[in-house]
Amino acid sequence: LRPALLTAALGYTFVVLGLQADLGRYYNVWHPMIMWQGNSVLFEVGMCVMAYLTVLYLEFAPIICERLMRVKTWPRTARFAAKAHRKLERGMFLLVIAGCVLSCLHQSSLGNLMVIAPTKMHMLWWTPISPLLFLMSAIAVGFPMVIWESLLASWSLKLRPETELLSKLARLIPFTLGAYLIAKVADITARNVWPAVVEGSLQSFCWIAEMLFGVIAPLLIFASPKLRQSRGWLFTAATLTVAGVIFNRVNVFIIGYMPPFAHERYVPSIAEFAVTIGLIACLMLIYRLCVTYLPVISHKPGEVK
Repeated sequence: LRPALLTAALGYTFVVLGLQADLGRYYNVWHPMIMWQGNSVLFEVGMCVMAYLTVLYLEFAPIICERLMRVKTWPRTARFAAKAHRKLERGMFLLVIAGCVLSCLHQSSLGNLMVIAPTKMHMLWWTPISPLLFLMSAIAVGFPMVIWESLLASWSLKLRPETELLSKLARLIPFTLGAYLIAKVADITARNVWPAVVEGSLQSFCWIAEMLFGVIAPLLIFASPKLRQSRGWLFTAATLTVAGVIFNRVNVFIIGYMPPFAHERYVPSIAEFAVTIGLIACLMLIYRLCVTYLPVISHKPGEVK
């Protein structure tokens, strides 16, 4: 689980850095910490992300302590790291609980942002249960993200993939993906929005693509015991699931978002794409450095492929 923890910590860190670029007045990002507004959904999102990122750093801190404990040339630092490691390990169960609660709060709050904008959303994605759908999609992508990261890291570092362990993990994914699929279909049915699915618009095509390639296709792969034993199929299904959730967020916040007085649809600029690509490249570099110099990925002799 250490590689997954590193991925989460780095992922949230670079998302926050990207948000600083979007904010414009990034130097005011500390304002919510002292200027509380309990009626704002965005305030809850911001506070949960700040708190969750802090929890992730504390959960990852024991790994850094283990590395510092091995530095014999700095005995004081090694002793301090050992002491901090013991205290962090004793309180790790509290950090895990806090991480689960905070992540659930901020994922559902992201969906709540759309509930308050019914006149600006396409009917395929506006729903009063948007917070539930956002939370369920985040839960559904959890295990696939672990599989995707594990396989990609093992191939990149020339380690033998833990296919047997990942296959066992994949057995649980059809239940989470299936629950999300049922919730989406039930929502569309309850709101009688099926005509919008087949209307032939850009929104309808994007919704169908999201469900077919991001939910149904990986669900069928993960549900097959034979395909779950294949590294290639595992990686394909995990990639589809992760891409499906990303596409869902794009659909909600860009494709399905239609302000009534907008003269043209928002399209990210070249500079925004450049910032995003640069952040992803920097994340990959730091991930590589962390797994090289910190005890994140361990393997026995002979496990290198």
